[in-house]
Amino acid sequence: MPKVRFDPAKWSTRAGAAGGEYASGTASPRRPWASAAAEAEGNYSAATQAAIAEGRFGKGVSRAGDAKWRKGITDKGRARYQQGVSVAQDEYRAGFAPYASVIEGVTLSPRGPKGTNYGRVQEIGNALMAAKAAKG
Repeated sequence: MPKVRFDPAKWSTRAGAAGGEYASGTASPRRPWASAAAEAEGNYSAATQAAIAEGRFGKGVSRAGDAKWRKGITDKGRARYQQGVSVAQDEYRAGFAPYASVIEGVTLSPRGPKGTNYGRVQEIGNALMAAKAAKG
């Protein structure tokens, strides 16, 4: 029986060329994403709890280390950041609008000398928590 061989260069070339297939797959999936994802919530919960119990997050962080984290930012994150922010602008606006409305409605106490204004931050926090409690 022949050995299975993994060729990272071949994988990168083939996967990198599959962008069109990736996009077209979302146009006509076998099952609607939202319903399939909702049905998987129990699996997600069980897998997440198992990962927590086994300390997988911390192990992954230790294995990757700071160098891999920085390399990811340098090699891909930096170039994608601006595009991601631009694409998400409308969703950000819509998602933040309820909080912006609450914050804009707060009348802050007068500004004090430098280092004494932390209470103003708490006023914003109190307003946001009150809005959350009212929402239920």
